[in-house]
Amino acid sequence: MTQTEHYDLLIRGGTVIDGTKAPRFDADVAVQDGCIAAVGDLTGATAERILDAKGLIVAPGFIDSHTHDDQALLSQPDMSFKVSQGVTTVIAGNCGISAAPLKRDMDLPMPLNLLDSPAEARFTTFAAYLDALRRTPSTCNVAALVGHSTLRAVTMGSLEREADASEIAAMQALLEESLEAGAIGLSTGTFYPPAVKATTEEIIEVGRPLTARNALYVTHMRDEAAQVMDALEETFRIGRELGIPVVVSHHKVQNKANFGRSQETLPFIRETMGKQTVCLDCYPYTAGSTMIRTDRGMLDGRVLIASSEPHPECAGRDLGDIAKEWGVDEPEAARRLQPGTAIYFLMDEADVQRILAFDETMVGSDGIPVGEKPHPRLWGTFPRVLGHYSREVALFPLETAVWKMTGLTARNFGLAGRGTIAAGQHADLVLFDAGTIRDAATYDEPTRLAEGIHAVIVNGSVAWTGGRHTGARTGQVLTREPEAPGATAPAEPPARGGARA
Repeated sequence: MTQTEHYDLLIRGGTVIDGTKAPRFDADVAVQDGCIAAVGDLTGATAERILDAKGLIVAPGFIDSHTHDDQALLSQPDMSFKVSQGVTTVIAGNCGISAAPLKRDMDLPMPLNLLDSPAEARFTTFAAYLDALRRTPSTCNVAALVGHSTLRAVTMGSLEREADASEIAAMQALLEESLEAGAIGLSTGTFYPPAVKATTEEIIEVGRPLTARNALYVTHMRDEAAQVMDALEETFRIGRELGIPVVVSHHKVQNKANFGRSQETLPFIRETMGKQTVCLDCYPYTAGSTMIRTDRGMLDGRVLIASSEPHPECAGRDLGDIAKEWGVDEPEAARRLQPGTAIYFLMDEADVQRILAFDETMVGSDGIPVGEKPHPRLWGTFPRVLGHYSREVALFPLETAVWKMTGLTARNFGLAGRGTIAAGQHADLVLFDAGTIRDAATYDEPTRLAEGIHAVIVNGSVAWTGGRHTGARTGQVLTREPEAPGATAPAEPPARGGARA
């Protein structure tokens, strides 16, 4: 480049952590036409807008590997709960639940109803859903999975049984249609009522169209408690039978009797990674959140109600207190509060740390963007990893923390041009203060903004700065460009333009 080069945006004087796990380095970053144009000493360059990054980390925009933002991308398009914490891309359609394809006149069984998809605005094809996202972009990029439970609900008259051959064929056709439209894979949630009766063989047969595209199989497994090892084996078998990568969603071991069993699951995952492509993610909390349930050990620990359609006044209250007030047991109180969402304190901190520290673990929030009292992970996941677990607990270096939420995730999901800082990459960037970044969201105040995020850039446009949304909505629909089957090693750091200080 010449020293008189002029750019759309110039980020000057920052310290770059490029998303490859390589050591940080001081450099300017130039952006032109939505892409990174140069990285290095750009002292003589000018720009339409200059951001002073002195004392700040410049990193790739964070990629949330596990979300339920399918409908929020349209109904809450500023996506402040994500962009405020540095997230520029979300993976939607997880746990077997997707916003398409649906029927306009169908009743949505739990937990499909958590998508908050009004009947008049439902999408009967995956193509229609992605077209809507392109017509009315949100602030964040999105790559979307199609949900197996959604396919079951659309195809089957009763979900209380295995699918028959004609229903499997119908689901295959819908999956093929969705993949053709741009879905990056199939998700399942066999833990949830709509898919509990689905056999391993059903999932394999429904998933046959994934093979030709090397598309993803992403799963909230059948069991994350006493039968977790069996559930992992089922997951790996599906990947082997179809010859595709698998993603173990929000890996955990829950209920007190299973505390410590990550010492069994992680070696098994590591061993299997040597034989087939296996990925995993987790969230950095000891509590999870999902639909209000009354079964399967979900009420063994503290339960905090996040939202309830029949009793919205109970949001933010403990189930035990509600049950006592109503003079009933906790299962009956939970039944009366349905449908809704709850926060379940069922995990051990040592397991959370062990899974998060596992080298190949991505970061995913698993937040549910409904109600006024959501799990704080919706607003705080990524700063919590950077501030609490990297800086305070020293679980891993900052370069590793950034990689887990950028380069690793882009590689695993096949998001070409995302997740690293290098000339030619899309300009999804976040500027943050490594010394002050922290999650401020708590279970009592779950929507408090994260601290230490100075600016967030999506496809070259500044979307968040000074603690406020700019109004920019430049998110794109992303599709999968997979690596060769079986690739599991971290990507090599890309070549950089300019000098390295």
